[in-house]
Amino acid sequence: MMLPTYEDILKSLVERDERFMVITAENRAPIRNLPALIGNRFIDTGITEQTMIGMCAGLALRGRIPVAHALASFLTMRAFEFIRTDIGIPALPVKVVGYVPGFLSDGNGPTHQAIEDIALMRGIPGMNIFCPADGHDMAVALETILLHPSPFYIRYNNRKPVYAHDDAFSIGRAELVMDGSDVTILTYGFLFSEAYQAAQLLKASDISVRLVNLRTLKPVDEELIVRCAKETRLVVTLEDHLTTGGLYSIVAEILLRQRTPAHVMPLSLKSWFRPGRLNEVLEYEGFTPQQIAENIQKKLNSTKVTER
Repeated sequence: MMLPTYEDILKSLVERDERFMVITAENRAPIRNLPALIGNRFIDTGITEQTMIGMCAGLALRGRIPVAHALASFLTMRAFEFIRTDIGIPALPVKVVGYVPGFLSDGNGPTHQAIEDIALMRGIPGMNIFCPADGHDMAVALETILLHPSPFYIRYNNRKPVYAHDDAFSIGRAELVMDGSDVTILTYGFLFSEAYQAAQLLKASDISVRLVNLRTLKPVDEELIVRCAKETRLVVTLEDHLTTGGLYSIVAEILLRQRTPAHVMPLSLKSWFRPGRLNEVLEYEGFTPQQIAENIQKKLNSTKVTER
């Protein structure tokens, strides 16, 4: 069965629910076909991310549910104060959709690389975060996310799936893709595909792998993260984001709060990634499935993690 596309789901919600508005700051790539189909329920503000967010807040105060689109770097950084003050503080049901986050901004330099977006958005009280693994994961969860009464940041990701995701999506609940006892790989968004392939390589080397697709990073599945720390020898956080403020920070905060000791290895970015085509970026930065599997195997073989 063919899943509906991102545009299909938005169009359906606009037609069924008069509260929905589709907004963009001149970023029509994920919604290219919608303007001609939904008429005055679509607004393009031009290259004005701050104005767009302010307008979305005004629409939400009048009973609308705006779904706002912009390049992730400009949305989360240029319009950060507007998201914080106009949407986060009053807890308005605005959904902000970041296009080409993380490694998906493969051909651009640091100005277009949203690798601080999770840290920025999770720091806003009341703001939630959804990071689909691919187009299938996005389609499974999107309507639930858009209908939720709280504000959400969505890391847009329409990548071709390598795995048939669980349709039973719930906000704050992760998807357990594989179960194992040696290593847990915690990941989200674009790098799920690499994590899945790396897990297969590790399994072929007789390493027992637990793979978790977190789906939402705020709220995050704290219970499962703690369980993984207790039940596996090594926890790996894999993300196309800076180490500071992202998944590694989230896991560290949870384990410290729960007083749960664990060996945790971050596979993340220390700085901006080198511009290039996507396959070149992954190889240069060490995020191919083979490189991920090799790094995990080396860590498992070290004396520090041979025993729990």
